[in-house]
Amino acid sequence: MTDPRLTDPPETEEAQAATKAAVFNAAERLFALHGFQNVSVRDITADAGVNLASVNYHFGSKDALLFEIFRRRTAELNRERARMLHEANDRHGGAPPVRDILEAYFAPPLRWAAPDHERGISVQFIIRARSEGTAQMREVLQNDVSHLARFAEALIAARPELPREEVYWRLHFVLGMVHNNRFAEFDRLHHLSGGATREGDVQGLLKRMLDFAEAGFVA
Repeated sequence: MTDPRLTDPPETEEAQAATKAAVFNAAERLFALHGFQNVSVRDITADAGVNLASVNYHFGSKDALLFEIFRRRTAELNRERARMLHEANDRHGGAPPVRDILEAYFAPPLRWAAPDHERGISVQFIIRARSEGTAQMREVLQNDVSHLARFAEALIAARPELPREEVYWRLHFVLGMVHNNRFAEFDRLHHLSGGATREGDVQGLLKRMLDFAEAGFVA
């Protein structure tokens, strides 16, 4: 593919940064809405209003662009979780209770997923990555547990009477709650309950999740 530097006037550093950001944001939105396989490089550059060669020039390939979006957004999400856990440690002298630990894990993605949140598309992209991701993404999802380790250790410290193996299993079940609580899926529950479960409030949903998950760590 032709290098855009050979067909267009040289861009300033600011213009290059703007082009790269436009490609990143357009790709994230299109992939989140339509799926990884249904979006082409041409779709991305047309949406971003940039040269067709911009994806390869700035990211190397479509798969590399996918991984960069995944890497950046999951890092941002996990930094927010780590910050909340750190704050919980500070509040409780280094020994936060189970509920505060779980809130640090639950709250960031739940807030991102709210219909009016600026990171809503990012959550949709991360959800897509779990089912449609590239081999590189799947490897990270399966093997990179560094962000989970701090939560596991905090839960083990909060429930010392439980065997470590039991804490890991219970954390595993808690992770399933995060993956299955998306605002877009609540219509099914609404129909199942005959209209009794219309929940659109982040704080209300967070409380329900914490009530249930906290009970799961009772010895």
